[in-house]
Amino acid sequence: MTAAGPARWAVVGGGILGMTVAHRLRGAGYEVTLLEAAPDLGGLASAWSIDLPGGERLVWDRHYHVTLLSDARTRGLLRELGLEDEVRWVETRTGCYADGELYSVSDTVEFLRFPPLGLFDKLRLGGTILYGSRIRDGERMERIDVETWLRRWSGPRTFETFWLPLLRAKLGDAYRDASAAFIWSTIQRLYAARRSGLKKELFGYVRGGYARTLETFAHRLEADGVALRTATPVQRVTRDDDGFTLSTPDGAERFDRVVVTTAAPLAAAVCPDLAADEHERLTGVRYQGIVCASLVLRRPLAPYYLTNICDPATPFTAVVEMTSLIDPSEVGGHTLVYLPKYVAPDDPLLDATDDDLRAAFLPYLRRMHPHLDDDDVLAFEVSRARHVFAVPTLDYSRRVPPIVTSVPGLYLAGSAHLVHATLNVDDTLGLADDALAAIARAERDTPRSTAALA
Repeated sequence: MTAAGPARWAVVGGGILGMTVAHRLRGAGYEVTLLEAAPDLGGLASAWSIDLPGGERLVWDRHYHVTLLSDARTRGLLRELGLEDEVRWVETRTGCYADGELYSVSDTVEFLRFPPLGLFDKLRLGGTILYGSRIRDGERMERIDVETWLRRWSGPRTFETFWLPLLRAKLGDAYRDASAAFIWSTIQRLYAARRSGLKKELFGYVRGGYARTLETFAHRLEADGVALRTATPVQRVTRDDDGFTLSTPDGAERFDRVVVTTAAPLAAAVCPDLAADEHERLTGVRYQGIVCASLVLRRPLAPYYLTNICDPATPFTAVVEMTSLIDPSEVGGHTLVYLPKYVAPDDPLLDATDDDLRAAFLPYLRRMHPHLDDDDVLAFEVSRARHVFAVPTLDYSRRVPPIVTSVPGLYLAGSAHLVHATLNVDDTLGLADDALAAIARAERDTPRSTAALA
């Protein structure tokens, strides 16, 4: 189906969400321009290059990403882009660092042997996860804070030993304000494979990483006629009787409709015509940012893709050994490790130098892996982002900023709208679908109908 009129759409923000919205709008027949402040498309999914000694350059994802076998929307997009056959599926292992020891918890038997918890504690922990996987009402989980819910079902010892370090690692002090929907959403995603009838969950990646996926997606957008404007930050989006003016450092441009896919604080800053209540909702969203170190090593650390850390003194959230998932040949035969640390947007760690972070992170990593030598570290590069995901506070879905705004033709669809979901590509694609359906409903009775999007 094609659009009924010549409406020109601007999509602000060139992450996976903005790219998908632009793709669908163009598929419905509209003229679409995608504007991104960064030099490259992809947002948090973008790739970067790391220089190694001897002039070698490694190109891989800036942050760690994985596709689950049950990620139907992601696999559908890869199919559209002709990349589904390029996905390599791997069964990975999981570790846990507790009480100064590294344990494998990759299956039920290993979990039952996990020494830091007693048998009854483990049974309660397993029961909590199983019970959470069967809950379908996300709003119900928003009405209770995550600590109360986890203490109730897992018990105080399991909460203090297992859950609390993980909550602090991901949310910091914001865990006190988070609802149980935070942990419930994570459980739901991990159990998706079992609910869909798959015997096990496999992790996958496209050969070449997101650099290849995003390059292919960008070429498709250009081939379909989407105008791509990178290195073009949008400073203001204002409305008058004839449509919208988007102000950028290069000047001003006119559009009929605008979809802003940025983080909520930026959306509030660039859209002055929003109602006071909408501004209040946007600025009231509590975010977590990330400081993510990429290490290139001469040799592997452990056989685990993910190592959770049950230690409140850890300087980073977890150890993600990417080359336990991807073939090391993807990164020149080296070992690629991510050390993420989730922080509040005003945390001083976001302004720390790479050398400062190296000095803080490496001693603890050596404590976990005593065989790691200074000479094993070929590179240590840090990516920083202040607004990564919104903390799902109590009754969040009732206070989330609306997609359809009070300004006719202006729509918001950013990470703040990920309700009852975790921040991953598959849920982001689901948000794109939800946003386009909301836009179609809002515009259905206007002369420039978007009913083709529904």
